[in-house]
Amino acid sequence: MKAMPNRLVLFVCVENACRSLMAEAIFNADPPPGWRAISAGTRPAASPNLRTQSMLEERGFLLPDHPPQLLSNEMMDAARVRITMGCLDDASCPAHLKSLELRDWGLPDPAKLDDAGFREVRDQIRTRIEGLRRELALSDRRATDRIRSGRR
Repeated sequence: MKAMPNRLVLFVCVENACRSLMAEAIFNADPPPGWRAISAGTRPAASPNLRTQSMLEERGFLLPDHPPQLLSNEMMDAARVRITMGCLDDASCPAHLKSLELRDWGLPDPAKLDDAGFREVRDQIRTRIEGLRRELALSDRRATDRIRSGRR
Protein backbone atom coordinates (compact mmCIF):
# COMPACT_ATOMS: atom_id res chain seq x y z
CA MET A 1 0.00 0.00 0.00
CA LYS A 2 1.23 3.53 -0.81
CA ALA A 3 2.23 5.93 1.94
CA MET A 4 -0.68 8.09 2.98
CA PRO A 5 -0.61 11.86 3.56
CA ASN A 6 -0.91 13.32 7.04
CA ARG A 7 -4.29 14.79 6.27
CA LEU A 8 -6.57 11.97 5.35
CA VAL A 9 -10.32 11.49 5.67
CA LEU A 10 -11.46 7.87 5.81
CA PHE A 11 -15.03 6.95 4.87
CA VAL A 12 -16.09 3.50 6.09
CA CYS A 13 -19.09 1.30 5.46
CA VAL A 14 -19.63 -2.43 5.27
CA GLU A 15 -19.40 -3.12 1.53
CA ASN A 16 -17.62 0.01 0.24
CA ALA A 17 -20.00 -0.19 -2.72
CA CYS A 18 -22.26 2.88 -2.37
CA ARG A 19 -22.07 5.44 0.45
CA SER A 20 -18.38 5.41 1.25
CA LEU A 21 -17.37 5.32 -2.44
CA MET A 22 -19.66 8.27 -3.15
CA ALA A 23 -18.26 10.18 -0.17
CA GLU A 24 -14.68 9.57 -1.34
CA ALA A 25 -15.51 10.70 -4.88
CA ILE A 26 -17.36 13.84 -3.79
CA PHE A 27 -14.71 14.85 -1.23
CA ASN A 28 -11.80 14.31 -3.63
CA ALA A 29 -13.48 16.31 -6.40
CA ASP A 30 -12.65 19.49 -4.44
CA PRO A 31 -10.71 18.70 -1.25
CA PRO A 32 -9.36 21.38 1.06
CA PRO A 33 -5.65 22.02 0.37
CA GLY A 34 -3.52 19.19 1.70
CA TRP A 35 -6.42 16.81 2.30
CA ARG A 36 -7.65 13.75 0.47
CA ALA A 37 -10.12 10.96 1.17
CA ILE A 38 -10.12 7.21 0.86
CA SER A 39 -12.89 4.72 1.49
CA ALA A 40 -13.04 1.11 2.57
CA GLY A 41 -15.39 -1.53 3.87
CA THR A 42 -15.36 -4.06 6.66
CA ARG A 43 -16.69 -6.73 4.27
CA PRO A 44 -16.14 -5.21 0.81
CA ALA A 45 -18.33 -6.19 -2.10
CA ALA A 46 -16.80 -7.65 -5.25
CA SER A 47 -17.67 -4.48 -7.17
CA PRO A 48 -19.44 -1.13 -6.70
CA ASN A 49 -23.22 -1.13 -6.66
CA LEU A 50 -24.43 -0.93 -10.26
CA ARG A 51 -26.06 2.46 -9.62
CA THR A 52 -23.18 4.15 -7.80
CA GLN A 53 -21.30 5.26 -10.91
CA SER A 54 -24.36 6.62 -12.74
CA MET A 55 -25.59 8.44 -9.64
CA LEU A 56 -22.19 10.12 -9.23
CA GLU A 57 -22.00 11.01 -12.92
CA GLU A 58 -25.41 12.74 -12.70
CA ARG A 59 -23.70 15.33 -10.47
CA GLY A 60 -20.41 15.43 -12.38
CA PHE A 61 -18.38 13.18 -10.09
CA LEU A 62 -16.22 10.23 -11.06
CA LEU A 63 -16.25 6.87 -9.33
CA PRO A 64 -12.95 6.24 -7.49
CA ASP A 65 -10.56 4.18 -9.56
CA HIS A 66 -10.32 1.35 -7.03
CA PRO A 67 -12.75 -1.49 -6.44
CA PRO A 68 -14.35 -1.88 -3.02
CA GLN A 69 -11.46 -2.45 -0.65
CA LEU A 70 -10.96 -3.92 2.79
CA LEU A 71 -10.54 -1.56 5.71
CA SER A 72 -7.04 -1.91 7.17
CA ASN A 73 -5.44 -0.91 10.45
CA GLU A 74 -3.03 1.24 8.43
CA MET A 75 -5.95 3.22 6.95
CA MET A 76 -7.57 3.65 10.36
CA ASP A 77 -4.34 4.82 11.98
CA ALA A 78 -3.38 7.16 9.13
CA ALA A 79 -6.71 8.98 9.00
CA ARG A 80 -7.16 12.24 10.85
CA VAL A 81 -10.92 12.08 10.34
CA ARG A 82 -12.84 8.78 10.29
CA ILE A 83 -16.47 8.75 9.23
CA THR A 84 -18.74 5.75 9.27
CA MET A 85 -21.78 5.94 7.08
CA GLY A 86 -24.36 4.58 9.52
CA CYS A 87 -23.89 0.94 8.73
CA LEU A 88 -21.50 -0.50 11.26
CA ASP A 89 -22.86 -2.68 13.99
CA ASP A 90 -20.93 -4.62 16.62
CA ALA A 91 -20.59 -7.64 14.33
CA SER A 92 -19.17 -5.73 11.35
CA CYS A 93 -17.10 -3.03 13.08
CA PRO A 94 -13.48 -3.95 13.82
CA ALA A 95 -12.59 -3.51 17.48
CA HIS A 96 -9.67 -1.23 16.51
CA LEU A 97 -12.00 1.17 14.70
CA LYS A 98 -14.21 1.38 17.79
CA SER A 99 -11.19 2.47 19.84
CA LEU A 100 -10.52 5.47 17.58
CA GLU A 101 -12.30 8.80 17.41
CA LEU A 102 -14.90 8.64 14.66
CA ARG A 103 -18.10 10.22 13.45
CA ASP A 104 -21.18 8.40 12.25
CA TRP A 105 -23.36 9.99 9.59
CA GLY A 106 -26.23 7.52 10.06
CA LEU A 107 -27.21 7.27 6.40
CA PRO A 108 -29.53 4.58 5.03
CA ASP A 109 -28.11 2.01 2.60
CA PRO A 110 -29.02 3.32 -0.87
CA ALA A 111 -28.66 -0.17 -2.36
CA LYS A 112 -31.94 -1.00 -0.62
CA LEU A 113 -33.73 2.09 -1.98
CA ASP A 114 -35.27 3.02 -5.31
CA ASP A 115 -33.47 5.52 -7.57
CA ALA A 116 -35.07 8.53 -5.86
CA GLY A 117 -33.92 7.25 -2.46
CA PHE A 118 -30.44 6.54 -3.81
CA ARG A 119 -30.24 10.12 -5.10
CA GLU A 120 -31.42 11.45 -1.75
CA VAL A 121 -28.62 9.61 0.07
CA ARG A 122 -26.08 10.84 -2.51
CA ASP A 123 -27.28 14.42 -2.01
CA GLN A 124 -27.13 14.07 1.79
CA ILE A 125 -23.53 12.90 1.43
CA ARG A 126 -22.75 15.87 -0.80
CA THR A 127 -24.22 18.31 1.73
CA ARG A 128 -22.28 16.73 4.60
CA ILE A 129 -19.07 16.78 2.54
CA GLU A 130 -19.52 20.51 1.92
CA GLY A 131 -19.79 21.05 5.68
CA LEU A 132 -16.77 18.84 6.32
CA ARG A 133 -14.69 20.78 3.79
CA ARG A 134 -15.59 24.07 5.49
CA GLU A 135 -14.79 22.60 8.90
CA LEU A 136 -11.37 21.29 7.80
CA ALA A 137 -10.46 24.54 6.04
CA LEU A 138 -11.44 26.56 9.14
CA SER A 139 -9.44 24.24 11.38
CA ASP A 140 -6.42 24.62 9.11
CA ARG A 141 -6.73 28.43 9.17
CA ARG A 142 -6.90 28.43 12.98
CA ALA A 143 -3.83 26.19 13.22
CA THR A 144 -1.91 28.45 10.82
CA ASP A 145 -2.93 31.53 12.81
CA ARG A 146 -1.75 29.88 16.07
CA ILE A 147 1.62 29.04 14.51
CA ARG A 148 2.05 32.57 13.15
CA SER A 149 1.19 34.11 16.51
CA GLY A 150 3.63 31.80 18.33
CA ARG A 151 0.93 29.81 20.14
CA ARG A 152 0.67 26.06 19.88
